[in-house]
Amino acid sequence: MSERQRGVLMAVAAYCSWGFLPLYWPLLLPARATEILAHRIAWSLAFLVLLLARSGGFARIRAVGARRLRLLAAASCFIGANWGLYIWAVNHHHVVETALGYFISPLVTFMLGVVVLRERLRRAQWVALGLAALAVVILTVDYGRAPWIALALATSFGVYGLLKKRAGVGAVESLAIETSLLALPALAYLVLLEARGQATFGHGSWTTSALLVSTGVVTATPLLAFAGAANRMPLSALGPLQYISPTLQFVCGVFVFHEAMPVSRWVGFLLVWLALALFLVEGMARARSTAR
Repeated sequence: MSERQRGVLMAVAAYCSWGFLPLYWPLLLPARATEILAHRIAWSLAFLVLLLARSGGFARIRAVGARRLRLLAAASCFIGANWGLYIWAVNHHHVVETALGYFISPLVTFMLGVVVLRERLRRAQWVALGLAALAVVILTVDYGRAPWIALALATSFGVYGLLKKRAGVGAVESLAIETSLLALPALAYLVLLEARGQATFGHGSWTTSALLVSTGVVTATPLLAFAGAANRMPLSALGPLQYISPTLQFVCGVFVFHEAMPVSRWVGFLLVWLALALFLVEGMARARSTAR
């Protein structure tokens, strides 16, 4: 098996893991979303510390300068908010809207490139963004409110990606720094829940407690697979695979959790998919032209 084929398998494994997360979070009930988030942060840090100890990654962390540390501190706030909102949304029956958020996330990333990095979009890209904006309007009318869960997930993840890109720190090391910065408030919150007698960990079934511990592995393992894929295949090939995750989330929302999908909502999603298809086709055509 070639290195590129290994990379494809790793990418598919990572994106499938993220895509099936809506089936995992409800297993942790009756723990509330904030408690699940705190455990996710704490056990992710514990798992990452073990990985860093085996790989000698602590030396790389010590080499991270003050500027990069500030960027990762900001990134930790956005990924913490993203994780917490995603868990809450799934456990409150908004799986389809979370899928929408990760479908439009690449489009938000493009917009951040225009606003923050002063990048220039080509005509087809502007058309795609226009289609996405129209989709948001239609979905706002359909929901009777702006699809704020999707927009918040897409924006927080887009800003997180931008900060990570500017920091330029390895995947495991950066996530270890981010979770360590979030660990103190997370642990303080878990102690507070225990003191108030509201903690689920250690007081419910042993399976729920074991699943709360497993949040560290569930968080870090797909990230490691993704990092391995990124090292083995070009980003142009990796990009289209990212839509595996929201597609699986969408399937879970519609066919497993039976969330409503009226005609107007289908129209909104179809416009988003059309916008993404336009982005992909235009990007591949541009890449071929540049290669020639």
